[in-house]
Amino acid sequence: MVDESKNIELTEDDLENKSKGQLIKMAGQLRDRRNELNQMASERASKRDDLNAKTREKVDEAQEHREKRDELNEQVQEHKESRNELNAEANELFDKVEKLKSDMELDEGKDLEELEEEIEELEFKQQTEVLSSEEEKELIEKIESKREEYEDRKGKLEQNEDLEELVEEAEEVRSEASQHHQKVTELADKAQEHHNQMIEAYREADDIRDEADEMHEKFVEAQEAADQHHEDFVRVQKRLRELDKKEEKERKSERDKKKEEAKEEAEEIYQKFKEGETLDTEDLMKLQKTGLL
Repeated sequence: MVDESKNIELTEDDLENKSKGQLIKMAGQLRDRRNELNQMASERASKRDDLNAKTREKVDEAQEHREKRDELNEQVQEHKESRNELNAEANELFDKVEKLKSDMELDEGKDLEELEEEIEELEFKQQTEVLSSEEEKELIEKIESKREEYEDRKGKLEQNEDLEELVEEAEEVRSEASQHHQKVTELADKAQEHHNQMIEAYREADDIRDEADEMHEKFVEAQEAADQHHEDFVRVQKRLRELDKKEEKERKSERDKKKEEAKEEAEEIYQKFKEGETLDTEDLMKLQKTGLL
Protein backbone atom coordinates (compact mmCIF):
# COMPACT_ATOMS: atom_id res chain seq x y z
CA MET A 1 0.00 0.00 0.00
CA VAL A 2 1.02 3.63 -0.51
CA ASP A 3 1.97 5.45 2.71
CA GLU A 4 -0.45 8.36 2.40
CA SER A 5 1.20 10.16 5.31
CA LYS A 6 4.10 10.94 2.95
CA ASN A 7 1.85 12.43 0.26
CA ILE A 8 1.85 16.20 -0.33
CA GLU A 9 -1.60 17.82 -0.23
CA LEU A 10 -2.18 20.93 -2.34
CA THR A 11 -5.29 23.08 -1.83
CA GLU A 12 -6.68 26.07 -3.73
CA ASP A 13 -5.97 28.12 -0.61
CA ASP A 14 -2.28 27.14 -0.88
CA LEU A 15 -2.17 28.33 -4.49
CA GLU A 16 -3.87 31.62 -3.75
CA ASN A 17 -2.31 32.59 -0.46
CA LYS A 18 1.12 30.97 -0.06
CA SER A 19 4.15 33.08 -0.85
CA LYS A 20 6.36 32.47 -3.84
CA GLY A 21 9.05 30.98 -1.62
CA GLN A 22 6.57 28.65 0.03
CA LEU A 23 5.24 27.55 -3.37
CA ILE A 24 8.76 26.92 -4.67
CA LYS A 25 9.39 24.69 -1.64
CA MET A 26 6.07 22.90 -2.16
CA ALA A 27 6.88 22.36 -5.86
CA GLY A 28 10.11 20.64 -4.85
CA GLN A 29 8.25 18.42 -2.38
CA LEU A 30 5.63 17.52 -4.98
CA ARG A 31 8.32 16.72 -7.55
CA ASP A 32 10.29 14.52 -5.14
CA ARG A 33 7.18 12.64 -3.96
CA ARG A 34 6.02 12.24 -7.58
CA ASN A 35 9.39 10.73 -8.54
CA GLU A 36 9.29 8.43 -5.52
CA LEU A 37 5.78 7.24 -6.40
CA ASN A 38 6.71 6.76 -10.06
CA GLN A 39 9.63 4.58 -8.97
CA MET A 40 7.30 2.62 -6.69
CA ALA A 41 4.79 2.19 -9.54
CA SER A 42 7.57 1.03 -11.88
CA GLU A 43 8.76 -1.60 -9.38
CA ARG A 44 5.22 -2.84 -8.84
CA ALA A 45 4.58 -3.00 -12.58
CA SER A 46 7.77 -5.06 -12.96
CA LYS A 47 6.67 -7.47 -10.22
CA ARG A 48 3.21 -7.69 -11.79
CA ASP A 49 4.72 -8.49 -15.19
CA ASP A 50 6.97 -11.16 -13.64
CA LEU A 51 3.95 -12.75 -11.95
CA ASN A 52 1.96 -12.64 -15.19
CA ALA A 53 4.88 -14.34 -16.96
CA LYS A 54 4.91 -17.06 -14.28
CA THR A 55 1.15 -17.45 -14.69
CA ARG A 56 1.61 -18.00 -18.43
CA GLU A 57 4.36 -20.55 -17.72
CA LYS A 58 2.07 -22.48 -15.39
CA VAL A 59 -0.79 -22.36 -17.91
CA ASP A 60 1.60 -23.64 -20.61
CA GLU A 61 2.74 -26.38 -18.24
CA ALA A 62 -0.87 -27.34 -17.54
CA GLN A 63 -1.60 -27.39 -21.26
CA GLU A 64 1.36 -29.73 -21.84
CA HIS A 65 0.00 -32.11 -19.20
CA ARG A 66 -3.46 -31.85 -20.78
CA GLU A 67 -2.08 -32.78 -24.22
CA LYS A 68 -0.05 -35.67 -22.76
CA ARG A 69 -3.08 -36.89 -20.81
CA ASP A 70 -5.29 -36.78 -23.91
CA GLU A 71 -2.60 -38.57 -25.94
CA LEU A 72 -2.36 -41.32 -23.30
CA ASN A 73 -6.14 -41.61 -23.08
CA GLU A 74 -6.24 -42.17 -26.84
CA GLN A 75 -3.71 -44.98 -26.42
CA VAL A 76 -5.79 -46.38 -23.56
CA GLN A 77 -8.83 -46.43 -25.82
CA GLU A 78 -6.87 -48.17 -28.59
CA HIS A 79 -5.63 -50.88 -26.20
CA LYS A 80 -9.13 -51.26 -24.75
CA GLU A 81 -10.54 -51.88 -28.20
CA SER A 82 -7.79 -54.40 -28.97
CA ARG A 83 -8.30 -56.09 -25.59
CA ASN A 84 -12.05 -56.34 -26.09
CA GLU A 85 -11.66 -57.69 -29.62
CA LEU A 86 -9.13 -60.30 -28.45
CA ASN A 87 -11.27 -61.29 -25.46
CA ALA A 88 -14.24 -61.74 -27.77
CA GLU A 89 -12.07 -63.89 -30.06
CA ALA A 90 -10.77 -65.90 -27.10
CA ASN A 91 -14.31 -66.46 -25.83
CA GLU A 92 -15.31 -67.81 -29.23
CA LEU A 93 -12.33 -70.17 -29.22
CA PHE A 94 -13.06 -71.41 -25.69
CA ASP A 95 -16.67 -71.95 -26.69
CA LYS A 96 -15.38 -74.16 -29.53
CA VAL A 97 -13.14 -76.00 -27.04
CA GLU A 98 -16.13 -76.68 -24.79
CA LYS A 99 -18.16 -77.86 -27.79
CA LEU A 100 -15.41 -80.27 -28.85
CA LYS A 101 -15.12 -81.55 -25.30
CA SER A 102 -18.87 -82.00 -25.21
CA ASP A 103 -18.77 -83.86 -28.53
CA MET A 104 -16.08 -86.13 -27.11
CA GLU A 105 -18.01 -86.45 -23.84
CA LEU A 106 -14.96 -85.04 -22.10
CA ASP A 107 -17.05 -82.55 -20.23
CA GLU A 108 -18.74 -85.36 -18.33
CA GLY A 109 -17.07 -87.06 -15.42
CA LYS A 110 -13.80 -86.22 -13.76
CA ASP A 111 -10.67 -84.71 -15.27
CA LEU A 112 -7.32 -86.50 -15.43
CA GLU A 113 -5.85 -84.90 -12.34
CA GLU A 114 -8.84 -85.81 -10.23
CA LEU A 115 -8.74 -89.45 -11.49
CA GLU A 116 -5.01 -89.62 -10.83
CA GLU A 117 -5.52 -88.44 -7.25
CA GLU A 118 -8.25 -91.03 -6.65
CA ILE A 119 -6.01 -93.80 -8.00
CA GLU A 120 -3.19 -92.71 -5.72
CA GLU A 121 -5.51 -92.69 -2.70
CA LEU A 122 -6.78 -96.18 -3.50
CA GLU A 123 -3.24 -97.52 -3.99
CA PHE A 124 -2.18 -95.94 -0.70
CA LYS A 125 -5.10 -97.59 1.04
CA GLN A 126 -4.14 -100.95 -0.48
CA GLN A 127 -0.56 -100.59 0.77
CA THR A 128 -1.28 -99.35 4.27
CA GLU A 129 -4.52 -100.99 5.44
CA VAL A 130 -5.13 -104.57 6.49
CA LEU A 131 -7.91 -105.88 4.28
CA SER A 132 -9.75 -109.11 3.96
CA SER A 133 -9.36 -111.08 0.73
CA GLU A 134 -12.78 -109.92 -0.44
CA GLU A 135 -12.08 -106.28 0.42
CA GLU A 136 -8.70 -106.34 -1.30
CA LYS A 137 -10.22 -107.94 -4.40
CA GLU A 138 -12.87 -105.21 -4.57
CA LEU A 139 -10.21 -102.52 -4.07
CA ILE A 140 -8.01 -103.94 -6.86
CA GLU A 141 -10.98 -104.05 -9.23
CA LYS A 142 -11.80 -100.44 -8.34
CA ILE A 143 -8.20 -99.34 -8.96
CA GLU A 144 -8.17 -101.08 -12.34
CA SER A 145 -11.50 -99.50 -13.24
CA LYS A 146 -10.15 -96.04 -12.40
CA ARG A 147 -7.02 -96.71 -14.39
CA GLU A 148 -9.06 -97.79 -17.40
CA GLU A 149 -11.19 -94.65 -17.09
CA TYR A 150 -8.04 -92.56 -16.76
CA GLU A 151 -6.36 -94.14 -19.82
CA ASP A 152 -9.55 -93.92 -21.87
CA ARG A 153 -9.98 -90.27 -21.04
CA LYS A 154 -6.30 -89.55 -21.59
CA GLY A 155 -6.35 -91.35 -24.90
CA LYS A 156 -9.26 -89.31 -26.15
CA LEU A 157 -7.48 -86.10 -25.24
CA GLU A 158 -4.19 -87.14 -26.78
CA GLN A 159 -5.86 -88.34 -29.94
CA ASN A 160 -7.62 -85.03 -30.49
CA GLU A 161 -4.89 -82.70 -31.76
CA ASP A 162 -7.51 -80.18 -32.90
CA LEU A 163 -8.61 -79.72 -29.32
CA GLU A 164 -5.07 -79.17 -28.05
CA GLU A 165 -4.31 -76.68 -30.82
CA LEU A 166 -7.58 -74.91 -30.19
CA VAL A 167 -6.88 -74.67 -26.47
CA GLU A 168 -3.36 -73.37 -27.16
CA GLU A 169 -4.67 -70.79 -29.63
CA ALA A 170 -7.38 -69.67 -27.21
CA GLU A 171 -4.86 -69.31 -24.41
CA GLU A 172 -2.49 -67.33 -26.64
CA VAL A 173 -5.29 -64.97 -27.67
CA ARG A 174 -6.34 -64.59 -24.03
CA SER A 175 -2.70 -63.89 -23.08
CA GLU A 176 -2.44 -61.22 -25.76
CA ALA A 177 -5.69 -59.67 -24.47
CA SER A 178 -4.18 -59.66 -20.97
CA GLN A 179 -1.13 -57.81 -22.27
CA HIS A 180 -3.39 -55.14 -23.77
CA HIS A 181 -5.28 -54.97 -20.47
CA GLN A 182 -1.99 -54.44 -18.64
CA LYS A 183 -1.15 -51.60 -21.05
CA VAL A 184 -4.61 -50.13 -20.42
CA THR A 185 -3.88 -50.10 -16.68
CA GLU A 186 -0.35 -48.67 -17.04
CA LEU A 187 -1.35 -45.95 -19.52
CA ALA A 188 -4.49 -45.04 -17.56
CA ASP A 189 -2.35 -44.57 -14.43
CA LYS A 190 0.06 -42.32 -16.34
CA ALA A 191 -2.85 -40.38 -17.84
CA GLN A 192 -4.24 -39.87 -14.34
CA GLU A 193 -0.83 -38.60 -13.16
CA HIS A 194 -0.76 -36.03 -15.96
CA HIS A 195 -4.37 -35.10 -15.18
CA ASN A 196 -3.46 -34.49 -11.53
CA GLN A 197 -0.39 -32.46 -12.56
CA MET A 198 -2.56 -30.44 -14.96
CA ILE A 199 -5.03 -29.64 -12.17
CA GLU A 200 -2.19 -28.65 -9.84
CA ALA A 201 -0.57 -26.43 -12.50
CA TYR A 202 -3.89 -24.67 -13.16
CA ARG A 203 -4.37 -24.19 -9.40
CA GLU A 204 -0.89 -22.67 -9.09
CA ALA A 205 -1.59 -20.47 -12.12
CA ASP A 206 -4.76 -19.19 -10.43
CA ASP A 207 -2.88 -18.43 -7.22
CA ILE A 208 -0.11 -16.56 -9.07
CA ARG A 209 -2.70 -14.71 -11.18
CA ASP A 210 -4.38 -13.55 -7.96
CA GLU A 211 -1.00 -12.22 -6.77
CA ALA A 212 -0.50 -10.48 -10.13
CA ASP A 213 -3.95 -8.88 -9.93
CA GLU A 214 -3.23 -7.69 -6.40
CA MET A 215 0.12 -6.26 -7.53
CA HIS A 216 -1.62 -4.52 -10.44
CA GLU A 217 -3.99 -2.84 -7.99
CA LYS A 218 -0.98 -1.66 -5.99
CA PHE A 219 0.64 -0.40 -9.20
CA VAL A 220 -2.50 1.56 -10.12
CA GLU A 221 -2.66 3.02 -6.62
CA ALA A 222 0.96 4.23 -6.79
CA GLN A 223 0.61 5.49 -10.37
CA GLU A 224 -2.55 7.43 -9.63
CA ALA A 225 -0.89 9.01 -6.59
CA ALA A 226 2.15 9.88 -8.74
CA ASP A 227 -0.10 11.38 -11.42
CA GLN A 228 -1.92 13.48 -8.81
CA HIS A 229 1.39 14.80 -7.47
CA HIS A 230 2.52 15.58 -11.01
CA GLU A 231 -0.72 17.41 -11.71
CA ASP A 232 -0.33 19.43 -8.50
CA PHE A 233 3.32 20.12 -9.36
CA VAL A 234 2.23 21.52 -12.75
CA ARG A 235 -0.42 23.67 -11.02
CA VAL A 236 2.18 25.13 -8.66
CA GLN A 237 4.55 25.77 -11.58
CA LYS A 238 1.75 27.54 -13.42
CA ARG A 239 1.00 29.64 -10.34
CA LEU A 240 4.70 30.54 -9.98
CA ARG A 241 4.78 31.69 -13.61
CA GLU A 242 1.71 33.81 -12.95
CA LEU A 243 3.43 35.36 -9.93
CA ASP A 244 6.57 35.99 -12.01
CA LYS A 245 4.53 37.77 -14.65
CA LYS A 246 2.73 39.77 -12.00
CA GLU A 247 6.02 40.81 -10.40
CA GLU A 248 7.49 41.71 -13.77
CA LYS A 249 4.42 43.77 -14.59
CA GLU A 250 4.67 45.54 -11.25
CA ARG A 251 8.38 46.21 -11.80
CA LYS A 252 7.70 47.56 -15.29
CA SER A 253 4.91 49.72 -13.97
CA GLU A 254 7.27 51.07 -11.28
CA ARG A 255 9.98 51.76 -13.88
CA ASP A 256 7.52 53.53 -16.16
CA LYS A 257 6.27 55.58 -13.23
CA LYS A 258 9.81 56.62 -12.26
CA LYS A 259 10.67 57.38 -15.86
CA GLU A 260 7.59 59.57 -16.18
CA GLU A 261 8.40 61.37 -12.94
CA ALA A 262 11.99 61.92 -14.12
CA LYS A 263 10.73 63.30 -17.41
CA GLU A 264 8.37 65.70 -15.67
CA GLU A 265 11.13 66.83 -13.34
CA ALA A 266 13.51 67.32 -16.28
CA GLU A 267 10.93 69.42 -18.17
CA GLU A 268 10.56 71.62 -15.13
CA ILE A 269 14.35 72.05 -14.93
CA TYR A 270 14.51 72.75 -18.67
CA GLN A 271 11.84 75.38 -18.33
CA LYS A 272 13.88 77.04 -15.58
CA PHE A 273 16.95 76.83 -17.87
CA LYS A 274 15.05 78.59 -20.67
CA GLU A 275 13.99 81.26 -18.24
CA GLY A 276 17.66 81.95 -17.50
CA GLU A 277 18.07 80.32 -14.17
CA THR A 278 21.45 78.85 -13.38
CA LEU A 279 21.51 75.02 -13.22
CA ASP A 280 23.75 72.94 -10.98
CA THR A 281 25.57 69.83 -12.09
CA GLU A 282 22.83 67.46 -10.84
CA ASP A 283 20.19 69.33 -12.84
CA LEU A 284 22.34 69.22 -15.96
CA MET A 285 22.79 65.44 -15.58
CA LYS A 286 19.01 64.98 -15.27
CA LEU A 287 18.53 66.98 -18.49
CA GLN A 288 21.12 64.91 -20.30
CA LYS A 289 19.59 61.67 -19.02
CA THR A 290 16.19 62.55 -20.40
CA GLY A 291 17.62 63.87 -23.69
CA LEU A 292 16.48 67.43 -23.18
CA LEU A 293 20.05 68.78 -23.28
